[in-house]
Amino acid sequence: MVVLVTGANGQLGQALQSISGNYPEIDFVFCDSTRLDITDLNNIKQSFKQFKPDYCINAAAYTAVDKAESEPEKAQLINVIGAKNLAEVCKEYDTILLHISTDFVFDGTNKTAYKEEDTPNPTGVYGLTKLQGEKAIQETFDNYFIIRTSWVYSQFANNFMKTMLRLASERDSLSVVNDQIGTPTNAVDLAEVLISIIIKTQNSQPETRNIFGIYNFSNEGRCSWYDFAKEIFEINNVNINLSAIPTTSFPTPAKRPAYSVLDKTKIKKFFQVEIKDWKESLKACKI
Repeated sequence: MVVLVTGANGQLGQALQSISGNYPEIDFVFCDSTRLDITDLNNIKQSFKQFKPDYCINAAAYTAVDKAESEPEKAQLINVIGAKNLAEVCKEYDTILLHISTDFVFDGTNKTAYKEEDTPNPTGVYGLTKLQGEKAIQETFDNYFIIRTSWVYSQFANNFMKTMLRLASERDSLSVVNDQIGTPTNAVDLAEVLISIIIKTQNSQPETRNIFGIYNFSNEGRCSWYDFAKEIFEINNVNINLSAIPTTSFPTPAKRPAYSVLDKTKIKKFFQVEIKDWKESLKACKI
C-alpha cells in the first residue's frame, strides 16, 4: 500500500514521518514542495505516475492566518487550486484523498461544539480559502476524507507551543487572550488518526466504503489560548508572569473564531478512535 504525503516538511508532514516506521505495511512517499508542488498540475501527475499511490494525505497548506489577509492570491493558489489539482489527479488514478482542513471555516458564534454538518461561515481569508478547497474537492470526486482540525502543535515546525516557549526564554512576562475557546491538537495524534483511517478503509470491502466525507478531529476538552499557554509553562517548568487579556487588547489582521470546539462523535463512531485529552497529549510532547 502506497501513501503519498504532500507538505512533508510541515508540522503534520514531520509528525507523519516520525511514526511512519511503526507501519511496515505502508510504503510512505514523503514529498515537500520542491518535489511535489500542489499548485502545479503537471508536477502532481508526474509524481502520481511514478508512485501510483493508493492514498494521498494532503498536508500542504497556506496556514499563515494573518498574512493571508494581505496575500489572498497566494492562499487561494495553495488552499483552493492546490486542493482541486490533487483531487483531479486522485480521481484519475483512483487514489483516496485525505485532506486537512480547519476550525476556521466556522465563525465561532456557536455555544456548543461544531458538528460536520453545521454551516460554515469563515471570517477571514485563510478560513475562506480552506472552505473553498473543501468544496473544490467535493465537486471533483467522491473518494475523499476531509479532516477538520484545530490549534495544531507539536515538537515540529512552528506553532503556538514552540512560540510560547521561545518568548518565555526572551521575556519576563507575557499576555495571552483568554476569550477564544477551542481545543489544542497534537500533530502526532492527528497523524495516527489519518493512518488509522487509511488502514481501516483499506481493510473494508469496496462496497462498504460509504464512509467518505467530512470529519472533525482534535484532542478532547476545551480551553482558551491563555489556558493553553499556562499548561505549556507548567509542564515545562517555566516561571513567567502570564496575564490573561481579551481579544480586543490584541488586535490581529484576521478575526479569530471566539469558539471553535469540534464535535468528534462522527469520527469516533465510524473509526472507533480513542481520543486523548489535550492536557495528556501536551504532556507527551517534548521538544
